[in-house]
Amino acid sequence: MAKRRSRANTDFDALNEPQTSPSCWLCERPLGCRIEWHHPVPKSRGGRVVVAVHPICHRALHANFTNAELARIAEDVAILRGHEVLARFLNWVAGKDPDFHAPTARRGR
Repeated sequence: MAKRRSRANTDFDALNEPQTSPSCWLCERPLGCRIEWHHPVPKSRGGRVVVAVHPICHRALHANFTNAELARIAEDVAILRGHEVLARFLNWVAGKDPDFHAPTARRGR
């Protein structure tokens, strides 16, 4: 009889597991106590990969981009960091504590 492989050992499951990292995917600051998981390609657009981000960075992403825009950008974080409004946010948040949080204003649509 063939030996069954555990689901935990498959490469497919490794892609679906949240990947822990010591720094935020967007701003690259160290992560604090509060971590949120962001889908670079939104789940509604078929995204499965998640990345660790600060809550304030997660709010800034969704305040400035629609799910359709995030799906087009996909996982290219350089494009996100180069966006004019988001670049200003990243410069502002760079010196803040990892657990810093403030209200996030939505962009005018």
